[in-house]
Amino acid sequence: MVNVVVAGAGIVGVSSAIWLQRAGHIVTLVDRMEDRTRTSFGNAGVLAAGALIPVSVPGLLKKVPKMLFNKNEPLFLQWAHLPRLLPFLLKYLSFARIDHVQHYAKNMAYLLGDSHEQHQSLAAGTGAEGFISNDDYCFGYATNGSFIADSWTRDLRRMHGFVVEELDGATYAERDPMYYNQFAKVACYKNHGRISDPGAYLASLITHFQAEGGQVIAASIEDIDIHESQCRALITDQGKISGDHIILAMGAWSGGIAKKLGIKKIALESERGYHIELHEPNMMPKAPMMVAAGKFVITPMKGRIRCAGVVEFASADAPAKNAPIALVKRQVKALFPELKYEHMTEWMGRRPATTDSLPVIGAATTCDNAHIAFGHQHVGLTGGPKTGRLIADMVNKKPGNADLLAFHPARYQ
Repeated sequence: MVNVVVAGAGIVGVSSAIWLQRAGHIVTLVDRMEDRTRTSFGNAGVLAAGALIPVSVPGLLKKVPKMLFNKNEPLFLQWAHLPRLLPFLLKYLSFARIDHVQHYAKNMAYLLGDSHEQHQSLAAGTGAEGFISNDDYCFGYATNGSFIADSWTRDLRRMHGFVVEELDGATYAERDPMYYNQFAKVACYKNHGRISDPGAYLASLITHFQAEGGQVIAASIEDIDIHESQCRALITDQGKISGDHIILAMGAWSGGIAKKLGIKKIALESERGYHIELHEPNMMPKAPMMVAAGKFVITPMKGRIRCAGVVEFASADAPAKNAPIALVKRQVKALFPELKYEHMTEWMGRRPATTDSLPVIGAATTCDNAHIAFGHQHVGLTGGPKTGRLIADMVNKKPGNADLLAFHPARYQ
């Protein structure tokens, strides 16, 4: 038994804390505990087990200029940050190759493929079980042409064992009347899942962690104290928080400390996403739907519909902009002209993006008592529980059969 300090209370950090606690360790969670700032609070709520396609795909480089200057495209850049972002973006775009897409798909299939079961295991006995459901994840295509053009992504997912049900729009509308004439084709990925309220789900897990003796400290993490290859403490605005072992799971804010843990060439940026929520709507979708043309997801939540997506590059601290939210609003209005609701809320969050789009999971290279878990980009909720289990196994020196080299921090050393 050791005293473990987990830096970051998003789904990756909380999952790590719970699995470490179950292994018999004394665990402390450290985070600002500002719920709405956490990416885990505002994601689309989909357990996207088949999210095997990175944002950077072949052909993206040619499309970027047009996308950035078209207000109806789901890619945004805060231009004032371009000088700082440029090295990251160039490296990021260099991975838009088919060989890397295949490499990404193979490794993410392992990390994400059993996400529904992983969430069930994590939530068992916590009181958070009721937020998890086993739903299809559907992709709606406005035209037959766009459906055919995306066939390679379906083929890649099938290759990794995912079952896809392909329907014409009218047939799907019989299943979900909310989409009565919006799509020409719909692809339904079976046995995925949904979290009906991500913020409440995470809060429920934290409450359980505390009830089992875990400590939560609300603090802003500023630095880490390292001495002779040992991480001795987190340095926070509430003072030093010491532990025998440190887990870094701070999402988009992990970069500075990660460099001190040996990831010298880490290129981590805030790939920001937005959502709107329509409260007490007069109609509700049956299952999560990715609107292929707009690259945003429509998800039924408790008492509201969440519409989440788009990609914006800027610094983690940059303020939210109106253009991404305005795009989502226009698209929702065009998709559901008869939809009514009581009121709307808006949110912006920061996804932790690495240059190769793969998360960083493994042992620190400069400290003998630290592990790293961040960089899940769009799939933190999906991959959080399994990542936490892997981290706990590493701390416990429990050997595993999986090849985790693609995630290892040493690739950025």
